[in-house]
Amino acid sequence: MQPDPKVIQAMQAIPWFRDMEPAMFDKLAQIADLVELEKGEQLFNEGGKEDLIYIVLNGRIALEIFVPVRGRVRIETAEPLDLVGWSSVTPVVRQRTAGAKAVLDSKLLSVDAEKLRALCDADHDLGYHVMRRIANIIASRLMVTRLQLLDIFANPPEASHVE
Repeated sequence: MQPDPKVIQAMQAIPWFRDMEPAMFDKLAQIADLVELEKGEQLFNEGGKEDLIYIVLNGRIALEIFVPVRGRVRIETAEPLDLVGWSSVTPVVRQRTAGAKAVLDSKLLSVDAEKLRALCDADHDLGYHVMRRIANIIASRLMVTRLQLLDIFANPPEASHVE
């Protein structure tokens, strides 16, 4: 089965695919697709087990977590070329660590995470290439989330007074 030419064109515009060997690129194109969301549409829910990873091509995607007493809190806004849904690629934890919804009309490249894990297991060079990039994303997200949590704890909601 040949990948959709629109998928190939989208992947060619993503910098971290450019330095891949053609065979690696072709393998990934086989398991990728395009997704379009309207503003306000939910991409996935925190705790969900959807097995796709996404790269934002255009638009913006809000990443939100539930915080007791505060409700849903945006921890990051993914911009074009950002990756969302990385937790579906991890070997053990395949639950979404945040929810994601479109802030603007958005177009994303989706990759089947189960097939991606299988490709990484079968081709360790490809696996190293992919996981190195995902590790950088995870490290960045942890730093951003840490800063958000520090802000939340530094500014607790006002307690209601009982008289």
